[in-house]
Amino acid sequence: MNRSFLFFAVCIGWVCAAHLQAQEVPFIELKGHTNAVVSAAFSPDGKKVVTAGNDGFVRIWDAETGKELNALEKHAGAPNSAVFSPDGKKIITTHHNVARIWDTDSTNELQKLEGHTDRVRFAAFSPDGKRIVTASHDTTVRIWDADSGEELYRLEGHTNWVFSATFSPDGKKIISAGQDYTARIWDADLDSASFGKEMQTLKGQHNVIKFAVFSPDGQEIVMQNGVLTAQIRGVGSGVIWQELKGHTNYLSSASFSPDGKKIVTSAGDNTAKIWDVTSGMMLQELQGQVAVPGRVNEVSSAAFSPDGKKIVTASGDHTAHAVRIWTLE
Repeated sequence: MNRSFLFFAVCIGWVCAAHLQAQEVPFIELKGHTNAVVSAAFSPDGKKVVTAGNDGFVRIWDAETGKELNALEKHAGAPNSAVFSPDGKKIITTHHNVARIWDTDSTNELQKLEGHTDRVRFAAFSPDGKRIVTASHDTTVRIWDADSGEELYRLEGHTNWVFSATFSPDGKKIISAGQDYTARIWDADLDSASFGKEMQTLKGQHNVIKFAVFSPDGQEIVMQNGVLTAQIRGVGSGVIWQELKGHTNYLSSASFSPDGKKIVTSAGDNTAKIWDVTSGMMLQELQGQVAVPGRVNEVSSAAFSPDGKKIVTASGDHTAHAVRIWTLE
């Protein structure tokens, strides 16, 4: 290829990327929480959002209008996470050392998952909605029956707090991330002879790993690596394909777009950033709330909508405006 043409193409790429980063992204605010919001997630149909806040409430919102639709019974203490089931009919929340399953419409509690001996940081449904995985400070990852609330299996291997655990898109693996500087992939296939066994350990750069999640095709993961960096790695090989560098304060979350082509990260620098998976280039920055001196100005979580056209962010800014839904170009 002609070098002049190559240089021109690279320059055009830089200009386009700078333009994307500088664009104003329209958003609506979900107003109602009275303290920091620690998680936000879309329903599977993209019509609702569920948020968990340090005010003790888990709230359900209309994703189009931003209107609050309902709130679950106030938790005895701040909830750590809240996500929908694959069919959208249930919500699972975590707080203290339990996880609780709720009916989305009636907001009645359906099940309480008890057994962890320390704080439960995160819980998620399997893709078929039949199982639940929980991550806890008691160093264990546990698999539960979603209907009965019975503990099915305990995954042991982490040597310190576990912050997150989620199923692969086919439900046959689980990836967990912890304070022991590792992300671990486990066999979650009920028909496998090695069910419950650790399949792979991915080590970070001597720092807490708060998150590790699968791509939509299950071939890649994105995980925290060091305070400011996220890595895209191949499942099985563990090979680092890209490093996402650009945040100026600690990372708090990452998730893939539904088509697997983008990743959104959130961080303590009051931003969420959108990245191209193939190149590792930052495409766009979503500025969080107005920085308030003396308060935590963190975007605590960010996630794509099911159609990939929106992103919901949760903020630790302690105001009633701590959740935003952004509409992407």
